[in-house]
Amino acid sequence: MGIVPIKEALDRARASGLDVVEVAPNSRPPVCRIMDYGKFKYELAKKDKLARKKTHSFQLKEMRFRPKIDEHDYQFKMKHVREFLSAGSKVRAFVLFRGREMTRIEFGRKILSRLETDLTDIATVDSPAKMEGRSMSMVVSPRPEVIKQAQATKTEKAHAKEEAKEEAKEELKEEAR
Repeated sequence: MGIVPIKEALDRARASGLDVVEVAPNSRPPVCRIMDYGKFKYELAKKDKLARKKTHSFQLKEMRFRPKIDEHDYQFKMKHVREFLSAGSKVRAFVLFRGREMTRIEFGRKILSRLETDLTDIATVDSPAKMEGRSMSMVVSPRPEVIKQAQATKTEKAHAKEEAKEEAKEELKEEAR
């Protein structure tokens, strides 16, 4: 339309039942469009929601070990770490030392190195084992293919949930008739 006075733009918008929306306020002259403002806000919110959905967020889970851990306890905790990793979360594994256990920190290093070798198929080490006060910790994160698989299962679950909601709505409509 070109450069139009404000009064004329408002008259055109009223005639078509739409709004005058300022799109680029910082330009000279300011750029405005004649459109449905409610629809514009809805589409903006939709784009924002989609952008937030596509961002990958992760949780940092923690698993605590002891230097004198039994074999079964180790396997049980390692199984949980595997579940966390396959769900797409990072895991901070740490060995907590108490009292005289501080003199034998190699036991803790041995446990964390064993965990690292047991998880090589699904995880990579972000930060290697290091001492922090009375605990030794390391951070592992899932491999990229594991993350993709976790996201695929999440979307499948979301689709199944949506389908179930739609079916429930259809059943309610049929019952109402």
